Amino acid sequence: MNAPLTMPQRPDVATAPSHQPLPTPGELKQRLPLEDALGEQIERQRGEIQAILDGRDDRLLVVVGPCSIHDPRAALEYAEKLSELAARLDDRLLMVMRVYVEKPRTTVGWKGLAYDPHLDGSDDMAQGLEVSRRLMRDIAALGMPVATELLQPMAAPYLEDLLSWVAIGARTTESQIHRELASGLRAAVGFKNGTDGSVDVAVAAMQSAAHPHRHFALDDAGRPAMRETDGNPHTHVVLRGGHGKPNYDADSVRACRRTLQSAGITPRLMVDCSHANSRKDYRRQTEVMLDVLEQRLAGDRDLVGVMLESHLYEGKQSLQPGAMRYGVSVTDACLGWDGTEHLLTLAAERLRDACA
Repeated sequence: MNAPLTMPQRPDVATAPSHQPLPTPGELKQRLPLEDALGEQIERQRGEIQAILDGRDDRLLVVVGPCSIHDPRAALEYAEKLSELAARLDDRLLMVMRVYVEKPRTTVGWKGLAYDPHLDGSDDMAQGLEVSRRLMRDIAALGMPVATELLQPMAAPYLEDLLSWVAIGARTTESQIHRELASGLRAAVGFKNGTDGSVDVAVAAMQSAAHPHRHFALDDAGRPAMRETDGNPHTHVVLRGGHGKPNYDADSVRACRRTLQSAGITPRLMVDCSHANSRKDYRRQTEVMLDVLEQRLAGDRDLVGVMLESHLYEGKQSLQPGAMRYGVSVTDACLGWDGTEHLLTLAAERLRDACA
């Protein structure tokens, strides 16, 4: 005879979620202010990126850097190297550094520097926000435009004044909240295609972000507020493949172009050389970029940019505080610096030859 089904006992006292106060965006900006000269530089760099998207600048936009930032010291070393390379190749490539401090997770895992700067699960978000803002400001001070993925809308006010380019990821492109956020940013925004490879959600996101919105937000004092936006005219699609299949090839680019034109949008496309486009093999990013370069050299000016995941040293490693290799990614595997420098130099030389 089966035993009777019993329900679990309800605890006498429910455990309430805990809360840790964070600084307001205004307080953090006061501690780490954006000086006027640096603010003017960032605004100028935003304008250069927008000129590429508008077709007024024929350079190739290159968003390059670590998959995620976990070590500010290594990130600064990378930024110094990238700044020197960017100055040498500036006539053909406009480089923007990936400074990704938030990472989306399908289930659970390390969420990024802004969440867990000590890499130990302590989730010191107050410190994470400060470290993230300080690092972005320091990288911008080296002359590098800064790019990031904005994942948590509440984190955006702490960082958005430092950003020249923003990604909205494949998992959040369909989110109304992120489309509203993008509509109020001064930086250009790249919407990734969906995880299934479809570009329709990115096209809808661009249409939404181009319009003014009124939406719930936090002001610099941390108070709930209604935010009114003007709409962002500088958005574009980022092709990143989907379901393990690439979509950077000429046929996929043509199909994306037709979809954009049917929606009344001027085609401006970036290719993410990683993720499904590289079939999760970081070494194949080189192959993807060279294919995109060939399409550009064949006359496709709608391909305005590429994205590369690159760190000081190639590959990736597990999070093991106290036993980690310097300058190696802890999320997606990356190209190493030497390979990155060679690839970008080759790209600039081939673009120069085409212009000669």
